[in-house]
Amino acid sequence: MSVLKKVMTSAALVAAMFATPVMAQDDVRIAIVVKALGIGFFEAAAKGAEEAAAELGNVEIIYTGPTDTTAEGQIEVINALIAQNVDAIAISANDTDALVPALKKAMSRGITVISWDSGVAADGRQMHLNPSSNALIGNMIIKMAADHLPDGGDVAVLSATSTSTNQNIWIEEMSKVVGDYNGINVVATVYGDDLADKSYREATGLMQSFPDLDAIIAPTSVGIVAAAQAVVDAGKVGKVNVTGLGLPSEMAGAIESGASQSFAIWNPIDLGYSATMLAYELSQNGVEAAPGATIPMGRMGSLTLDENTEGAMADPFVYDASNIDEFKSIF
Repeated sequence: MSVLKKVMTSAALVAAMFATPVMAQDDVRIAIVVKALGIGFFEAAAKGAEEAAAELGNVEIIYTGPTDTTAEGQIEVINALIAQNVDAIAISANDTDALVPALKKAMSRGITVISWDSGVAADGRQMHLNPSSNALIGNMIIKMAADHLPDGGDVAVLSATSTSTNQNIWIEEMSKVVGDYNGINVVATVYGDDLADKSYREATGLMQSFPDLDAIIAPTSVGIVAAAQAVVDAGKVGKVNVTGLGLPSEMAGAIESGASQSFAIWNPIDLGYSATMLAYELSQNGVEAAPGATIPMGRMGSLTLDENTEGAMADPFVYDASNIDEFKSIF
């Protein structure tokens, strides 16, 4: 090797050594904190976050969450992210109030905090991204059950945890409009904690406790799949219809078997993408999350915040036998 070549090579190595930390320092680290790892809805949202990161060019996504759907698990994750001094935390909360002290600590350290999907109380975040309008979701989940019960009937709700902000709001909004649907009677609400086995047991228990049950509404992507399987195993396909919020890839079998006539969801990829874009705008571009503010969301357009510094991304979309094949391979 010539002396010149050695010098050039050494210079290149030195440049590389010094270039790497500079690039890392410039990276914007956005943590996507989910209710629990291993849930398909959130894994799809992570794909959207990575899409946004690639588009922005200088963003590192930290996809993280606890192993179970508890506030305690998320608090541990938040404290670890504070120690890492990330630039932004975008969280889907397991508890609206319990996370506030940890997230206030994050904000006091200069970390941007937003909630998405399942909200945090206003003191614990700068803004919240609803996947859709709460009123529209609440109406949709009861409407999908009522559409297949022209003469009315008994329905039950299988939710996630009793403290899940988004599910509780959707059930509340559903309760406001249930009287608009003739003869629909909500007989019970139970909680599967976003665990497949517990959700399955709760769905089975509903069918045993209410032999005349006509529908199970599960506004959770874990619960709806478990409930559909419980209906199949109980031999009640055609008797009990499972509806609510789910992923096409996970619910295609339930539509095919007849355990579910229809369900709805927004695109979780879009949701993760939008949350990342919003976190970036607030943390890097000086955008203030104030009532009335309009914040860019890349290909998703923009988000206008209401008086509670919340905004809705898009309307829910209904999936059934007519369109499930088109979407089941996407998310």
